[in-house]
Amino acid sequence: MVHTPSGPRTVAIVGPYGTGKSTLFEALLAAAGTKLVRGAERGGNDLRIAHTQFMEEPWALIDCPGSVEFVHATEHALAIADLAIVVADHAPSRALTLSPLLHTLHRFNLPFLVFLNHVDSLGHPVHETIAALQPYSSCPLVQREIPIREGDAISGFIDVISERAYSYRDEQTHAAPPPSLAAREQEARAGLVEVLADHDDVLLEKLIEDATISSAEIYRQLRADQAAAQVAGVLFGAADRGWGIFRLWKALRHDTPAAEQTAVRRGVAPEGPPLVQIFRTQHTGQGGKLNWARIWRGPLKDGAQINGTRLGGITKFPAGEPTKVAEIQSGEIAALARLEAATGSILGDAGGAALIVPTALPPVHTLAIATADRKDDVRLSSALQKLREELPGLAVSHSESGETIVAGQGELHLRAALERLAGGFGVAVASHAPAIPYRETIRRAVHQHGRLKRQTGGHGQFADVTLDIAPLPRGSGFKFVDKIVGGAVPRNYIPAVGEGAEDAARRGVFGYPVVDIEVTLVDGGFHSVDSSDMAFRTAARQAMQEALPKADPVLLEPVDHVTVTVPQAYTATAQRLLTGRRGQILGYAENAEWPGWDDVEGLVPAADLPGLIIDLRSQTMGLGTYRHRFDHLAEVHGKAAAAVQRAAG
Repeated sequence: MVHTPSGPRTVAIVGPYGTGKSTLFEALLAAAGTKLVRGAERGGNDLRIAHTQFMEEPWALIDCPGSVEFVHATEHALAIADLAIVVADHAPSRALTLSPLLHTLHRFNLPFLVFLNHVDSLGHPVHETIAALQPYSSCPLVQREIPIREGDAISGFIDVISERAYSYRDEQTHAAPPPSLAAREQEARAGLVEVLADHDDVLLEKLIEDATISSAEIYRQLRADQAAAQVAGVLFGAADRGWGIFRLWKALRHDTPAAEQTAVRRGVAPEGPPLVQIFRTQHTGQGGKLNWARIWRGPLKDGAQINGTRLGGITKFPAGEPTKVAEIQSGEIAALARLEAATGSILGDAGGAALIVPTALPPVHTLAIATADRKDDVRLSSALQKLREELPGLAVSHSESGETIVAGQGELHLRAALERLAGGFGVAVASHAPAIPYRETIRRAVHQHGRLKRQTGGHGQFADVTLDIAPLPRGSGFKFVDKIVGGAVPRNYIPAVGEGAEDAARRGVFGYPVVDIEVTLVDGGFHSVDSSDMAFRTAARQAMQEALPKADPVLLEPVDHVTVTVPQAYTATAQRLLTGRRGQILGYAENAEWPGWDDVEGLVPAADLPGLIIDLRSQTMGLGTYRHRFDHLAEVHGKAAAAVQRAAG
């Protein structure tokens, strides 16, 4: 088969945690003659990137995180890749764990190969694993290799297209397939041709006529279908033993779309000024900020102006070792310095290009953080801004109680954030669960008189108010009504009465804001000299403080509308988790965009949401997730109310 050398291509290596994805990344580099240097560890967003060459062709490999908590980093890498290698466990029972990745590849319309790892422990036919994976893939998975066994051990494989046998002891030398596997090899080859014939009339005609189909014809159509994400080849090996790595490289070399093909598929016009997409941001201390970018359209020279900013350096990372270059071409990836941009930014005129910019998933785990020394608060603010650029999916906010809240995709995600704060930015923080925004209200109306009369020499202070405090329907908030007649309280003092009542409502009997009440000013008195805005404000506040304990106060807690998304096999599990957290199930239905997955909806008190994502993932093979929003306030009774009141002091 004739191969035309291609320009720079980028491959993202993805897979669930524990599949050996990072080992495969290192094995591919080693097979290309590139030794990963010590110190090329993952960055803050858990990506590893290395440039290499295989058969004199340039490649960039991206080792994406296996944890679902860093899915944002993975998606940004997939958004700029030419192809993905999906590393999978060969056990059919683990096929479901690939569902989210395969769903993302479908959404991104990204070509991919599947690499079944740890084949040295294979105890069942490969086609059973492929059959288990197929329901989760939007395109046909085609088996490209047949394992060869010597006794109970795997010793090599047959390439079903070339019909050659290879030993793992020497993957560059081939032999005739063992006669005992001829029938299985022909079956796999026929299955592959049948899938490819769906997209090629010539192959279909030959298939119908039972004519001979050459290996070259199969390779040609496979390459076209693979590049169009219409099929995905399945290969296997053992990355930790170097098995199948050379054959995987050969498949990458033949089937990975060229960078210009990917650009065309994304709608990038071939002519025009430089166009780059940032997929990773890293703050390097004295080295400043580096933005990793895919150059959709080049060339791009050091010192060039892009989006009004002068580029201050271009770095590539052969074997993970930083190397400065003067210029990069279309299709390459490199780290760009001194750009006011962050992950997801598109720099340059994209025109009508349909570039993929992943959107952040809603946070599912939160922590409140604080510095040990208040003087570090300014440094913390700056560090958090940089951290949000480094860790996609991290959110920072401030609660009504003044807490600094960091929110992300789970314990591991937030732990990485806090470690980066301390180790990378020199800001150590303590963390704890955020305070729940409880509220209070009243159950019955109260008529309350309040008077302030003080004489301190000179002008005194005098104000007299009579208030009616009554409950309102849930969700009404705070309402002040003026019913003064006959000038009992001068008009200019009435706003101060409302302000005083509202001041008192900020902290009720249990220490929380009071809501859903109406305060009505019905009578009062004043002094022509000693009355003032401050006096009426104080009198109203005192009246409220006396009235609220008499009004049958009750504690309110926020209740969230929660939607849990899980594979249908775990729908009942999701329901149990919600009801176990004082939740009320509203129903469930199939996810409209994700066949085979359900959305379970319920109402759950916000106080019971912390830790839900941990339990959910532990009971759904790490696959479940959820989103939530405030729905309403509800009364808290019994032990739960007593515990909240004790905590509030």
